[in-house]
Amino acid sequence: MIDQLSVSLPNRPGSLAQMCRLLGEWGLQIHAFMVADTSDFSIVRIICDQPRTACARLAERGYAAITSRLAAVEVENVPGAFGALLERLASYDLNVEYAYCCSLGSRVVDLIKVSGEPLAVKLAQTGLVFLDAAELYVPDEEE
Repeated sequence: MIDQLSVSLPNRPGSLAQMCRLLGEWGLQIHAFMVADTSDFSIVRIICDQPRTACARLAERGYAAITSRLAAVEVENVPGAFGALLERLASYDLNVEYAYCCSLGSRVVDLIKVSGEPLAVKLAQTGLVFLDAAELYVPDEEE
């Protein structure tokens, strides 16, 4: 499991750019992101090299930011790989709340917010190999 940074932004021109500029000024590297919007606000989900640090610094600047845990799975870059992964999770009664992917070098990584109890046990039962923070980014010291 890895940490994901989620930030709520007003849905207006420049708000995403301003937040990303801050992360860059602080020397934080964005590896993947996804934006989901409504008419009033957007939720930006970010995989970055120091998610807890980014969350704390953004909160100091007045941003509504949290971190949450995601499953990260490296998959083959072939048709049907994502579907097979989702079917495997479903076969263990795990619900996918949302997902997105990124490429890191030649690797394709699916990032999945998954739920089901007991989560750790069910994830282990899938037999999938989940990546940890050190395989994706330089983890915060407290991770």
